[in-house]
Amino acid sequence: MKKLDESAIINIFQKKFGNKNFVSEDVETIQFGKEKIFVKTDTLVQSTDIPQKMGLKDAARKSIVACISDFASKGIKPEYGIISVNLPKSIPKQAVNDIADGFKKAAQEFGFSIVGGDTNQGKEIVFNVCIFGKSKKIVTRRGSKQGDLIFVTGPFGYTPIGLKSLLSKTRKNKIISKSINYFLKPNPKLEFALKSSKYFSSAMDSSDGLSTTLNTMANQSGKKFDITKIPIKAEIQNYVKTKKQLIDLVFHGGEEYEFVFTINPKDKTKIEKIAKSLRTPIIEIGIVSPGKGVQLEQDYEKNILTDLGWSHFN
Repeated sequence: MKKLDESAIINIFQKKFGNKNFVSEDVETIQFGKEKIFVKTDTLVQSTDIPQKMGLKDAARKSIVACISDFASKGIKPEYGIISVNLPKSIPKQAVNDIADGFKKAAQEFGFSIVGGDTNQGKEIVFNVCIFGKSKKIVTRRGSKQGDLIFVTGPFGYTPIGLKSLLSKTRKNKIISKSINYFLKPNPKLEFALKSSKYFSSAMDSSDGLSTTLNTMANQSGKKFDITKIPIKAEIQNYVKTKKQLIDLVFHGGEEYEFVFTINPKDKTKIEKIAKSLRTPIIEIGIVSPGKGVQLEQDYEKNILTDLGWSHFN
């Protein structure tokens, strides 16, 4: 029997719902007369998403970050949230307080109100977050044009190191500690996105892996993404031992909650000015070209960058 992947499972549901030509945009759109409401939901499960060394306050905040990151890439301001929690019967009161504090901190940080939700009892902790916002339009995955510049908010490479360190007995040093912090406390660039998204021709959250994001955007735009710069800091370059390890960390690791966006070259100065004013790190990594797929140039060699990012059912 063939094992179903995440894409196949989503397709089954969408066909049952009558959406034969469904194309994901990471957020859902609801039309109320002239008003468009945008909704994002995400689920965090203890056994697969919360390392034992991760505190529940950070886990609760991260479950909200997963939705905020998609809102950022679409240029949508979050306004309201609904949260459902599944908790073990034996959970101590302090753990519940930590979870509530994590949700409260995230709501204050990203400027929205939590208006309700649901509680249930089960074998493990599960958070389901649903965020609502309004906007006249969103930035799609598929709008890039030939000649557009490709940018990322960043940097990349830290979170896979951080996760590996949390799951092992790796001795801490400066880069390990920094990487753990990147994993535990992701920082989606919401304010930058809200001020600059009008210049984006396409955009997408990168949390499933940069290779997944780049390939999805290239395929949906019907263009080739030529990547000429790897979005890292020097300390990541110095940390790795091989080119393959570098590619795996940066392009296939995931969990960054940054986003990729494309712009017309004439808007580059405007984008950089906004980023500088907000102290938001952005990195130009390539250009949109005729063709298909994603090509990575590294040390004067050009190779196809395949989609090897995160999938829930692999």
